[in-house]
Amino acid sequence: MTLPTFTAGEDLRGWLERYERLQLLRVLTCGNVDDGKSTLIGRLLHDTGRIYEDHLKALEADSRVHGTTGGGLDLALVVDGLKAEREQGITIDVAWRYFTTARRAFIIADCPGHEQYTRNMATGASHCQLAISLIDARSGVTTQTRRHATIAAMLGIRHVVAAVNKMDLVGWGESRFREIEAEFLGFCARLGIEHAVALPVSALTGEGVVRRSNVMSWFTGPALLDLLEGVELPGPGDADPFRMPVQVVLRPNLDFRGFAGQITSGDVRVGDRVRIMPRGTEARVARIARPEEHGGDLDRGQAPESVVLCLDREVDCSRGDVIACFGGASDMRVGRRIVADLVWMVDAPLVAGQSLLCRVGTRITPARVVRVIHRLKVDTLAHEPAESMALNDIGRVELECEEPVAFDPYRISRGTGAIVLIDRLSNATAAAGMIRTGDPTERGAHWDDQALDSVSSPVSGVSAAERDARWAQRPCCVLLHGPPNTGKTEAAFALERALWDLGHDAVVLDGQGMRSGLSKDLGFEPGDRSENLRRAAEVARLLMGQGRIVVMSFVAPQDDVRERARALLGPDRCLFVHASDGFDVPGIVAQLAARGLIGRRTSA
Repeated sequence: MTLPTFTAGEDLRGWLERYERLQLLRVLTCGNVDDGKSTLIGRLLHDTGRIYEDHLKALEADSRVHGTTGGGLDLALVVDGLKAEREQGITIDVAWRYFTTARRAFIIADCPGHEQYTRNMATGASHCQLAISLIDARSGVTTQTRRHATIAAMLGIRHVVAAVNKMDLVGWGESRFREIEAEFLGFCARLGIEHAVALPVSALTGEGVVRRSNVMSWFTGPALLDLLEGVELPGPGDADPFRMPVQVVLRPNLDFRGFAGQITSGDVRVGDRVRIMPRGTEARVARIARPEEHGGDLDRGQAPESVVLCLDREVDCSRGDVIACFGGASDMRVGRRIVADLVWMVDAPLVAGQSLLCRVGTRITPARVVRVIHRLKVDTLAHEPAESMALNDIGRVELECEEPVAFDPYRISRGTGAIVLIDRLSNATAAAGMIRTGDPTERGAHWDDQALDSVSSPVSGVSAAERDARWAQRPCCVLLHGPPNTGKTEAAFALERALWDLGHDAVVLDGQGMRSGLSKDLGFEPGDRSENLRRAAEVARLLMGQGRIVVMSFVAPQDDVRERARALLGPDRCLFVHASDGFDVPGIVAQLAARGLIGRRTSA
């Protein structure tokens, strides 16, 4: 289990290329204090030959002073490098270790187990693809074990290995292992962790770590290292939406403007249509540049590469914006309100009204805590109502940002779905977590909301009959709907002109106009599109109450939502026209006349 073998006569460049092609696995180790995380990592490094001779001699000397193995080699000291860690025999900070075998490259994070340092564990988990949860065979699954598994699931880790450690202290007994295995895997199933497995090990003796154990012959599964080398990880999916948060705008001379950043998901090619979020400005990728020392430009960039994108036209784009793929279900959400699942990481409690800095991608904006929706009981996974969150609590919170933020649900894109809250005074990280979507607690369309009993509609001094006589029209609504760039808005204003020339009074409401004002807090998810149309329909209803003809231009892709708008406005007063039928303005005017909604003006 060593580096790829370099044979005599082999080309060094070829060996390096083989080494670079090894798939990288980022591994998190977590668990309670003294469950053996640091010892396990030390064992992996020692038994794979990754501790060099001079380092090994230093460890032997340190073990006699700081070790906890009675003077023998204490492999935990390989990663417990802080003075306080060695004095106390615990892990405080996250330690990263790198090693390679013939089959895979590894980065292992040794995370602290003490509840006080849960925030450090969450930081480590955000970078990892697989979690090893150390469980002391004597104490079994504890609250901290469940808390760590919950955080791992929150942060999108779908491979979890329960390393039931210290089997030597329970007589290598199968029954105890099976008891812990059943409890832990059952808990993972409730969390929705797709790939969970349990292995019996002894980090102190090495049984079951790098090689299968002869002592525990009853266990027929793989050794821990064999499992780590063989776990299948998904590559970047073709269906992943393209996202690149902009880090910096490069302007070395008058002839070059490039937007630099790391692609967090998906891929992009020269010629692709993209949107600059949160404004939604459209452009095409003209060039994917890279430094001269790395050769020519790229035809394609993909996650997790860092690239510089040049666009085909001048756009307003700066640090904090996101360059995203264009259109369809892959549209990012844009809004001021965010609902997120958080781990609270500071001593002072989180409460409603609190002001923090919110970071999503590369954008940082002030945000206010609207409310704590609920808090998670780690032992039972039940949601309990709460008004605050204390240190290490996990809960769901609604935030209101000072400016619109472009984001994705965490399940769609980790790079633009992760959220960090920062204390505005100390600049310390106060919380981290994942943005939710499609949740009933999120603000969505309000079609079924009831008006307050105390609110009554005012009565106008001008009757409907008087308005009809003045304008020779009946109030009605014409909805022009269909995909973007089909000429809806142009047709709406042409219809307004035609009606005006006939002596009628019409008002145009268009989707972009709504999003710049009344609906600027909404994104492009189905619920947001539904709410945008609902708000427009409510405005149209008020205008129709004043005798106006309202012409609306909206994408409005959902049949059921359009029908709800029709019911709100009155089926006999609505005319809906889809782009596929063509926006024939004279024909629409003729339909309104045929239905008796308009007639030629006969009086002033």
